[in-house]
Amino acid sequence: MMLRKLGCHPARMHARQPLLSGMRAFMARTAPPRLGRERIDPAPHMLGNDVLGDCTAAGIGNHVRATAALAGYQIAVGTDDAVRFYARSTGYVPGNPLTDQGGVEVDVLATAMRVGYGLTDQTLFPLWGSADINDLNGIRNITAGLSAAYLGVRLAMADVWEDATGSLSPVWDTVTPASHGDPTPGSAGGHCLLLWDYDGTEDTDLITLLTWGSLQKATWRWLRSRLMEAHGLAWRQLLPNGILAPTGQDWDALVTANEAYLTGMS
Repeated sequence: MMLRKLGCHPARMHARQPLLSGMRAFMARTAPPRLGRERIDPAPHMLGNDVLGDCTAAGIGNHVRATAALAGYQIAVGTDDAVRFYARSTGYVPGNPLTDQGGVEVDVLATAMRVGYGLTDQTLFPLWGSADINDLNGIRNITAGLSAAYLGVRLAMADVWEDATGSLSPVWDTVTPASHGDPTPGSAGGHCLLLWDYDGTEDTDLITLLTWGSLQKATWRWLRSRLMEAHGLAWRQLLPNGILAPTGQDWDALVTANEAYLTGMS
């Protein structure tokens, strides 16, 4: 058995939180029909999510690493970095398991925007915004243009089923053997993970998720059934040339939305 923790609270919306709908051209353009990144290793780490419900913090750390990988290098993000940010963004007190209660994605993202995601040698500040979970084209644009989509999902017991070696099912899907447990979304709990690439846009086409230090395959129909929130993170200083990133007025709209949210928080 491999230890894997959950820790994403039910999706919430805050007044004036940044929305990606303001990036009209970026979100509305037709996303690539396929996003193949088989030759790029995003090198996700567990970042403590085997012993703590810090998936929201681990997701941000692995988003940094995924963005760097697209540019052909890597950024060191360690477990201590993720746990330190988890404590700052959720109230977790290291060493006190009673305070390991997981996180709310929008609160965690707001903390990263306000105080940064601290690493050993630098602190990184993302721009961020939320997307409509029914806008799969927009979520694909986030994945293609901002390195990965930061998602909150409701996992079923059937999703966390393990074989005798402790491995998850090779592909998460909505059709599962009865022996894998309850297939009801949310029966296992909430989890934060990243959408990295996809083979196509049909219901049964495969996507790649970054979670628990590994690459997990799933179908689009599985994601649609489990998805409860979707966000884009923009590490503008890290994004490589050639990626389908926002431009011009779309960047300005995202910056303005983040600045307005920060002003409202102060």
